Amino acid sequence: MMHLDADVEARGWEMELHRSRGNLPLAVICLVAGVMVLGLAVEGSTLRLLVALAVVLIAGRVLVGALRPFRFVIGPDGLDVRRPGLRGTYPWQHFAALALDDAGRLVGVPGTGPAGLRTDARHPVDGRPAVELLDLRQVRESPDEVVAALTRWSGGRFLDARTPAAAQPAGGPIEFTTGLRGYDKIAVDRLVGRAQAALAQGGPAERRAARAEIEQARAGGGLLVALRGYNTGQVDEALDALCAALTDTDTPTDRTAPA
Repeated sequence: MMHLDADVEARGWEMELHRSRGNLPLAVICLVAGVMVLGLAVEGSTLRLLVALAVVLIAGRVLVGALRPFRFVIGPDGLDVRRPGLRGTYPWQHFAALALDDAGRLVGVPGTGPAGLRTDARHPVDGRPAVELLDLRQVRESPDEVVAALTRWSGGRFLDARTPAAAQPAGGPIEFTTGLRGYDKIAVDRLVGRAQAALAQGGPAERRAARAEIEQARAGGGLLVALRGYNTGQVDEALDALCAALTDTDTPTDRTAPA
């Protein structure tokens, strides 16, 4: 595994991710057990035969998935991907933006160039159509290692959109009513969480960044509307209040003039 240490920083090496095989031993055991039960169930009950077949099929599917070719390399020139459903070399300019969400999914918003990417996800902040590039829960490297590589090489396109662990102040989260149609819950929770974290623990730079993120998400077509989402009026009011608070706390409060 290539770590992002000082030597990597100096020489600009690529970072290759490795697929986690944590489920492989269990799949092998289930496959062996299923075959054994299947052999014993030939002259047994139909139910036992069906259960054994199901176990063998599921275990076999897990094994096939674990043994399929896999390659995911993050480097100065872009991403080199070889995994089920996605295969190719993608220069950074083929992405308008990349983001990592709370579920550990790395998504990319297609930009210019013949990337040939089929969108099947959404950007976690602004809801733009995106393609799921990788599920970080399926690789051995830690999310922080991946974040460091993407931050270094993506040319400012990458956003770590995971909600900070300390995103909620002592007063607790802001609650909204859920309706038939409303603002996408994930996008709203992330915006509110980042704003609250900046108010609770951030400095002027963090507060400006949180305010800019809210303004950017609301610009243009506005926040993504979902089938079941947060009440739009409540969210708009809360975001207005957060922007005002972030602006106020960004202004020096000690205006005392010397005697």
